[in-house]
Amino acid sequence: MAKRDYYEVLGISKDATRDEIKKAYRKMARKYHPDMNPGDKDAEEKFKEIKEAYDVLSDPQKRQQYDRFGHTADDMGQGYGGFGGAGGFGGFGDFGGFEDIFETFFGGGMRQSHPRGPQRGSDLRYDLDITLNEAAQGLEKEIEIPRAENCPTCHGSGAKPGTSPQTCPACGGSGQQQYVRSTAFGRFVNVKTCEQCHGEGQIIKEKCPECHGEGRVLRRRKIKINIPAGVDTGSKLRIGGEGQAGVRGGPPGDLYIVIRVKPHKLFERRGDHLYYEVGISFAKAALGGEIKIPTLDGGATLRIPEGTQTGTVFRLKGKGMPRLRGFGRGDLRVKVNLEVPRRLNTRQRKALREFAAASGEVLEGDEKKFFHRMKDAFSGGK
Repeated sequence: MAKRDYYEVLGISKDATRDEIKKAYRKMARKYHPDMNPGDKDAEEKFKEIKEAYDVLSDPQKRQQYDRFGHTADDMGQGYGGFGGAGGFGGFGDFGGFEDIFETFFGGGMRQSHPRGPQRGSDLRYDLDITLNEAAQGLEKEIEIPRAENCPTCHGSGAKPGTSPQTCPACGGSGQQQYVRSTAFGRFVNVKTCEQCHGEGQIIKEKCPECHGEGRVLRRRKIKINIPAGVDTGSKLRIGGEGQAGVRGGPPGDLYIVIRVKPHKLFERRGDHLYYEVGISFAKAALGGEIKIPTLDGGATLRIPEGTQTGTVFRLKGKGMPRLRGFGRGDLRVKVNLEVPRRLNTRQRKALREFAAASGEVLEGDEKKFFHRMKDAFSGGK
């Protein structure tokens, strides 16, 4: 089930202040707290939803990410503030420019709560456009992505082959430096990132000539992916371990394929169902008959009952899209519209006038003849 907008969950506007957010949370939390609603599963789920919304909106950084990407970052498994793909790509084909990507890979976008320990690589996102027919049938596709990979020369150490990083003499390998300051109120200890090793805890005196000390290099990698039948716009496919390489021996991130299905020239898709409109003649609508219509599997025959009205929708069961998480397929809904010919030949006009007369209907051209006949009758033909 799709998540509701966090602002809507708390009943606040998008420009609400932190105090307004806290006030709204406290009010709703008291109402739906499990202790106040023992045994009420709906209230319990509501409370969890409220708590989740508050945790994001009360944190300035998470709120900023949510305002930019909505639930996307959370859906990708990175939480708000840690999804590398969503913010760095877009604007240059499926990915951003290489300078932006390199900054995302090696810049300050990766949070380092434990600078010296192994760090998991960031996830990547790839937007893939496919046709409706491909979405219906499924397909195997090869894509090419730029990503950070461990340097093959130094194997991720960043040091020139034959050498190794040295423990930072300034911080002793902790990545942090302490500064003691004495004041009239006592001694204060300030801790900040080591200026010499920049928090790494190590110094590379001789850098690897290929990665220049980064430990990772940017490569374009071809990957084969399988798209299952039934995907729709917004569907996300996770490919484990195909994201950016980890740091200091950390595991790689994942690759997420975000599907976008192109509009079809004949069919409109609504979930698992397809919709198609076709025009029929007055004679076909009145007398009934059969018409040929297209489907994703080829042509099909649709029986038009006698007396069909314009706008009638017929259902062709199982002629829609495959169900992604289930069995069978949706339906094809065919709407018939009455087509009025723009031009008629003499024979067609005569036939329609005879039909109108048989139906007791007086047409515009016949009104003048009718009044002339009435005038002649009252004047005795004079």
